[in-house]
Amino acid sequence: MANEITIVLGALALGTRVDEAQSMDLLDQFTDLGGEWIDTANNYAWWLHDSGLGGQGETVIGNWLAKRPGMRERIRLSTKGGAEPTVPNGYPEHVEGLSGPALRTALAGSLERLQVDRVELYWTHIEDRTVPLAETVETLGEFVADGRVARLGASNHPAWRVAQARELAAQRGLAGYTTMQLRWSYLQPAPGVALPQSGHVHASPETFDYVAATEGMWLWAYNTLIDGGYTRPDRPLPAAYDHPGTARRLAALDEVAGELGATRNQVVLAWLAGGPVPVSPIVGVTTAAQLDEAMAARGLQLTAEQRERLDAAA
Repeated sequence: MANEITIVLGALALGTRVDEAQSMDLLDQFTDLGGEWIDTANNYAWWLHDSGLGGQGETVIGNWLAKRPGMRERIRLSTKGGAEPTVPNGYPEHVEGLSGPALRTALAGSLERLQVDRVELYWTHIEDRTVPLAETVETLGEFVADGRVARLGASNHPAWRVAQARELAAQRGLAGYTTMQLRWSYLQPAPGVALPQSGHVHASPETFDYVAATEGMWLWAYNTLIDGGYTRPDRPLPAAYDHPGTARRLAALDEVAGELGATRNQVVLAWLAGGPVPVSPIVGVTTAAQLDEAMAARGLQLTAEQRERLDAAA
C-alpha cells in the first residue's frame, strides 16, 4: 500500500510482563500482518524481572527466531546498549555506559541472546558524558565495519550531541548515527513538568529541525500511545499532560477519528507518520487486540485539512 506507515513493534514487555508463549504468539501475529521491524534493548526489562537485570526481551526474540526457520530473513532487528544495570536494580547510578569495553560487551551479549550474528540497527540507549564522545563513536564505527551492525542510532540524545558524534565519525571515515529515537506523541506534556519516566527524553522543535535538515536522518518515536492513556480508563494520562491544550487536542482527535471511522490510537499513529518530518512510531503491545488495532493504522491517511485541524488544536 502506498505511503503505508512503518509500525515498529516495541518488545519491552516481551519475556517479562508477557510470558514467553504469549510473546511468541505476538511476534508471529506481527509478522503475519506484514510487520518487519522489532525494537528491543539489552536492559529490557530489568524493572519487571526478579533478577533486577535485563536481557529477557532479547532472549525471547532469540528463542522465537530459533523456532521459526527462515524468519530471520523476513524481519529487521533493532537493539540498544548502554543502559543495562551493572548490579541488580542499579539504574541509573550503576549502568554499563558507553565506553568501548562496555559497548563491546553489550553488543556481544545482545547478539548471543538474539541468536544472530548481526542486527540491522544498534542504538546507544542513553547518553554517557563520562566517556569521551570520540571513544563511543570509534567503537560504534567498529561494529559497522566488522559487519555486526548495519546502521547506528542514538536514543534519548539531544540533537546537538548527535551532530557532534556524526562530525567525529565523518572526520574518521567511520559510520555515524543515522537514526534518532525519542519520546513523542500527539498530546504534549507541559513545559518543565517532569514525566513519570525520568529516563525519557522528549523530542522538541529542535529535533525536527535537525532531522529535516540532515539528509538520511530517520526519526523513531517511543511511548507514542502514552501507555494506553488515549483510550484506557485504567491508564490515566500523567500529570504532565494536565493542561488546557490536552482537552483541545483530544476533542480534535475525536472529531477526526469519527470522520475516519478509526480509533484515537490509529489517528495518533497516522498523525505521527504523516507529518513534514515522517516518524516511525514504536508501539508496545501486550495483547493480540492491541496489535491488530495498531497494525490497522498503517493505511490510514489524514487529509490536509484534518492534519491542519489536529495541528491547530494546541
